[in-house]
Amino acid sequence: MGRKNRNRQRAQQDRDGRPEGKRNRDDAGWGAGYSEIIKENKLFEHYYTELKIVPEGEFEEFMEAMREPLPATIRITGYKSHAKEILHTLKEKYFKEVQDLEVDGQKIEAPQPLSWYPDELAWHTNLSRKILRKSPLLEKFHQFLVSETESGNISRQEAVSMIPPLLLKIEPQHKILDMCAAPGSKTAQLIEMLHSDMDVPFPEGFVIANDVDNKRCYLLVHQAKRLNSPCIMVVNHDASSIPRLHLEQDGKKDVLFYDRILCDVPCSGDGTMRKNIDVWKKWTTSNSLHLHGLQTRIAVRGVEQLAVGGRMVYSTCSLNPIEDEAVIAALLEKSEGALELADASADLPGLKYMPGITSWKVMTKEGQWFSDWSEVPTSRHTQIRPTMFPPTDPEKLANMKLERCMRILPHHQNTGGFFVAVLVKKAPMPWNRRYPKLQMGGSPAVVPPADGSSAGAPMEAVEGETPAEGNPSCSVCYSPPPPKKMKLFGFKEDPFVFLTEDDPIFPPIQAFYNLSPDFPKLNVLTRTHEGKKRHLYMVSKELRNVLLNNSERMKVINTGVKVWSRNTDGEQFGCAFRLAQEVGCPIDLCGWRGKTSIRAFVPRNERLHYLRMVGVEVFRDKQGKRKDGSTETQEGSTKDAAGLSQEADLLEQEGEETEQTGSESNTNDTEPVSSSCDGPTS
Repeated sequence: MGRKNRNRQRAQQDRDGRPEGKRNRDDAGWGAGYSEIIKENKLFEHYYTELKIVPEGEFEEFMEAMREPLPATIRITGYKSHAKEILHTLKEKYFKEVQDLEVDGQKIEAPQPLSWYPDELAWHTNLSRKILRKSPLLEKFHQFLVSETESGNISRQEAVSMIPPLLLKIEPQHKILDMCAAPGSKTAQLIEMLHSDMDVPFPEGFVIANDVDNKRCYLLVHQAKRLNSPCIMVVNHDASSIPRLHLEQDGKKDVLFYDRILCDVPCSGDGTMRKNIDVWKKWTTSNSLHLHGLQTRIAVRGVEQLAVGGRMVYSTCSLNPIEDEAVIAALLEKSEGALELADASADLPGLKYMPGITSWKVMTKEGQWFSDWSEVPTSRHTQIRPTMFPPTDPEKLANMKLERCMRILPHHQNTGGFFVAVLVKKAPMPWNRRYPKLQMGGSPAVVPPADGSSAGAPMEAVEGETPAEGNPSCSVCYSPPPPKKMKLFGFKEDPFVFLTEDDPIFPPIQAFYNLSPDFPKLNVLTRTHEGKKRHLYMVSKELRNVLLNNSERMKVINTGVKVWSRNTDGEQFGCAFRLAQEVGCPIDLCGWRGKTSIRAFVPRNERLHYLRMVGVEVFRDKQGKRKDGSTETQEGSTKDAAGLSQEADLLEQEGEETEQTGSESNTNDTEPVSSSCDGPTS
């Protein structure tokens, strides 16, 4: 059966004109791949021509930009202590090397900073990801990007994806919710902004990053771990019904309201055609019709959990007003004045965008247009909803100020397509009113939305919000029975168990490492109730509060930073735990000294980063051979550079041995030492 399948596949490949196996490979060993997708969709062009979201006379330019590959964009992690050195290395070394190169007949343009991103920390070039991976001329630059990305010093992120976190205006004390966080590039940006003050290792705020897909949550964990923050928690819930959490303050539990919420909802993605070329074949008008309801439910759940005075950014990578302005209009109408569209035009100087539109139509997949809900036949009511149309009342429409929405078009600044709107909560939502609690141990009332429609999530009575006006003769308002315990889906995660005040595991650690008596040991946790504890993690005080008071209400995938790992050979020295180099320490490195060698427990990409910062470039060619390049030190001493190159050999050799034997294994003749990375970076 297997042979028949292979023969069938080969015959199909011959019919499709695709290269097979190792045939038709280029000099770099890359195959020609699948046949090119034709970047054309007549329905797409007709739809957006009718909607007039592109200025008159620019539609051809818009379509030409959509057919071009998306530029490569990188962002330097701004709060890292080496940010300026990395920027200097990029500008003076790598950008100059790629300038004026020609790859596959395409001239490489000099990288340019994004005009609207602060401090020149984001750059773009016409290098596509495909060219970066395939071209031998760009091999060194590509390896630099890979290793620095894994170290958390830079992020390869689409330019328009950087906009929503900037518009949130995050401060270190803010409690932040990222509702649809995977794969995590925006979440990493949120963490970066939360840690903007390097002198404060534990900000008062935190980031809770959620995603409905269990597998994508682990991709999100990988992104977040690059930044080594104790203030990030990854959870796995449906964003439209994400549970309301509680915090304990002064001996009583209060509802957790977030200061900032990022609501980057699932969308049809027609703004991503430049990188996701499958959209050219799959795009239809029905995509937005199917997603509108989900997007509205997620946005409603977001504003319910937003604190009064808080800020929520709604964004999509779609240009379709049914997924954009229609959702915002529905949200504003439901809020009855509790929400306001903020004017963000001055927040990002240099960003070119089109204001939101106030008039649009709805088209079916058969090409039939409707301008108003009254025109929709009954047979279409399951597919087309009233909230997909703009408000018919001119005064209500004017008060919404939909022109404050921002739509980024690809041809204006060589980006992808994007939509973003900033909402500010002025008052509690009209359906979130507190009813008197039942006597005799009753539960709080469950209040439906003001317009009688479903908001997609259980509406809990909220303590601290203004009571609704009810029947004055009714002193007690009865409610349905308490809801059943929430069912969590996906795999069951290991528990999060905090150390107690008298936990016997901590005194040896405190004595061995000479920790201060006020060290926050209660913020240290493990992932097991029984047996030996392999790793110890640390979270901020605020996240500890969240975990202790909501363990039954949410499914936590990961949180905290690994601080100690068990080392059985270390028990003879009085401590069974060694330091883990997961926390990013800019100067001190954890190492072990043996009789004849010194070994630093530093991840490979971190080693490469430190070597670059002191003037040594280490990379591998396609055959896996190491190549070292060195630059003169500040004194111009080539002898010093040669010494650094030898040190690079030792570090690489020791690191490879460490990775092969595993981080848990150590020789019996070791004792912990600390070495400093002295150089331009310190």
